[in-house]
Amino acid sequence: MQQVPVMRMCISCRKTYDRKDLLKITKDHNEGIMFQKGMGRSAYICNSEKCYSDSKIKKKLQKALKTCLEPEFIEIFEKEITSYNDHSNKGI
Repeated sequence: MQQVPVMRMCISCRKTYDRKDLLKITKDHNEGIMFQKGMGRSAYICNSEKCYSDSKIKKKLQKALKTCLEPEFIEIFEKEITSYNDHSNKGI
């Protein structure tokens, strides 16, 4: 029996993608903000430059995760999205 892909929506462009093709950002109760792992409230961003370099991305993430993000979060986020894109583009 073939497994149905789990679909999630990008918080920036609002398009639906297979969960494997998105960067997952999770607000874990114990660990705080985590990338690609963790249990808790999550937001997903596709790997299009238009979405992750959106000027309102921090505000959209704060709303989706229902939390206030630290100023240094954006620096960490940019490093994560760069390494995520490097990793995902190698498979193509």
